[in-house]
Amino acid sequence: MPVARTRSIALLGLTGSVVEVEADLSSQLPGISIIGLPDAALAEARERVRSAATNAGCPLPQRKLTVNLSPAALPKHGSGFDLAIAIACLAAAGEISVESVDRVVHLGELGLDGRLRPIDGILPAVLAASRAGHDTVMVPTANAAEAALVPGVEVIGVGSLLEAAIRHGGEYEERPVEPVPASMRADDGESAPGDLADVAGNDDAVDALLTAAAGGHHVYFLGPPGAGKTMLASRLPGILPDLAPDAALEVSSIRSLAGRSVGDALSVRPPFEAPHHTATAAAIVGGGSRLIRPGAASRASHGVLFLDEAPEFPSAVLDVLRQPLESGTISIHRANSVASFPARFQLVVAANPCPCGTHGLTSLDCTCTPIMRRRYLGRISGPLLDRIDLQIWVPRITAAGLRLAAERPGLSSAEARARVVAARDIARDRLTGTPWRTNAEMPGPWMRGPGRLHPGGRASAAADRALELGGITMRGYDRVLKTAWTLADLEGATVPTREHVGHALFMRKGFDL
Repeated sequence: MPVARTRSIALLGLTGSVVEVEADLSSQLPGISIIGLPDAALAEARERVRSAATNAGCPLPQRKLTVNLSPAALPKHGSGFDLAIAIACLAAAGEISVESVDRVVHLGELGLDGRLRPIDGILPAVLAASRAGHDTVMVPTANAAEAALVPGVEVIGVGSLLEAAIRHGGEYEERPVEPVPASMRADDGESAPGDLADVAGNDDAVDALLTAAAGGHHVYFLGPPGAGKTMLASRLPGILPDLAPDAALEVSSIRSLAGRSVGDALSVRPPFEAPHHTATAAAIVGGGSRLIRPGAASRASHGVLFLDEAPEFPSAVLDVLRQPLESGTISIHRANSVASFPARFQLVVAANPCPCGTHGLTSLDCTCTPIMRRRYLGRISGPLLDRIDLQIWVPRITAAGLRLAAERPGLSSAEARARVVAARDIARDRLTGTPWRTNAEMPGPWMRGPGRLHPGGRASAAADRALELGGITMRGYDRVLKTAWTLADLEGATVPTREHVGHALFMRKGFDL
């Protein structure tokens, strides 16, 4: 028989490469050899494929089968090649149509009983197949709904290897099987964010949150325990606009690669990630020795990454975010590969003013010395703080403030989102023809140069003075101007005024660390 060919997908980060799976049948001692740089899980497919084919009712011939995964120099990981290997072997044996299997991309893991098990990363894999020009994919039944989220691709969901072989023209007796269901994980459920109206008082913090949402800015909340920092951060996703279709597809692809449930439709709500302060650097940015998984920063892309009790994080873990905050991407380098993940998130940092948390409160005595306070907050490095646009003090609410908040309800999430959407529409119209859509994304040199968005004159005098006196860096100067543009957009002003720049400077240097 001629060599039979089909195709599968090898994922490296979110990037998928088409792999040609070739099978050749020869008159030698029975066995299956897999060549083409497979990892340990893929090399074990020899036993899975032969046992699955026998138990499913479509046994492989008792002859030598050689399977080549091309390109041979590309590392292949995981068990998602099982279905492609089994189908190529059956086609090489003449049991199914060689022409039929050559037209289809196959993805799925085989169980020893011949059923197909769902795999992680189906959405980015099918997306890679579509971009490579393939319009038909065969996947496990449990992955069919997720694969169908990619437009323009015909998805064939099968429950077993036997069903797949029959689909390709194999003359076998049908055996009904119960498809393997998708496994639900504890982190699959997404809780709805609370309403912004729940925040009592703290008008400056709410104003900063609204500004952050409208311009895509990063926020640092500093205040005593119980002031509402966590509540404020958890309300940010609820006032962000819905995701654009391409952003929603990217967010769902990252969820799929991370092994989380995607559902039957693309989620248009921004993600929210809040890792514990014991998280490692690999947990934040992603990693893995062979199969590289996205970390919390990538899973928060197009959404919010919240670091509560930030000084409790190791300094080295916090500092790994410095580069992603500038570039919007994370590149994880290994000896034989480099995986890239998107990481364009909004960072929200919350911290107490000192280890005991009572510094700055007149009614309680702080037991921390100045050096203790400086060492505690110093765990958040200056270069990281320089990348955070808004730095806000959040005081505890008093009994009088609580009564006033009850009499005067605050801004609801629906009202805030409407204002944010209107401000973002203004910014998007202003940035038409550029690759940027929010004020925070604008590069400083472009804003001050070709973009002609520097307020100039008396409007920027306060920021100019702060730069001259060393109160802010050049990066901070640009970020103040970007925040001023966001404040102008929220008020419907055509250009930032002196008051907007002053307000932006106050929100950046609102407290002295």
